[in-house]
Amino acid sequence: MYIFTDYYNNQVRFSFQNHPFSKYPKHVWVICNYKNKWLLTNHKERGLEFPGGKVEHGETAEEAAIREVKEETGGVVETIDYIGQYHVNGKASTVIKNVYFAEIKKLEEQSTYYETYGPILLKEIPDNVKEQETYSFIMKDDVLTYCMKKIIETKL
Repeated sequence: MYIFTDYYNNQVRFSFQNHPFSKYPKHVWVICNYKNKWLLTNHKERGLEFPGGKVEHGETAEEAAIREVKEETGGVVETIDYIGQYHVNGKASTVIKNVYFAEIKKLEEQSTYYETYGPILLKEIPDNVKEQETYSFIMKDDVLTYCMKKIIETKL
């Protein structure tokens, strides 16, 4: 288990274990790879980030992850793997989020990308992502660091 503070100074606990904080998390985040590039979305308010969002009533976290990738990027998931889960003690509420790694089969152009401007493909995630204003706060804590290291070691 890793414990650290996030961009807003909230305590975060992150684990690669199988659902250590909740079997039914309400949020998902999906680190996506498409043709050896990282597939992000450009959120209209937050900036560049991997797709993600809330689990809707009646769907599993994995189903939500697949849906969010499609909605925010047009990406069609080929494979998806659970990576870990994190727990944020926020000032207003607690957030428990599953992190997944998805290989994307294809990108489909869509008439809407909901709250985003659609897909962004990057050859690499910059080492100094925490200092870059174009990236969302979601990309600026150690969850990204730990997950990217694990994905590169085990998946790519």
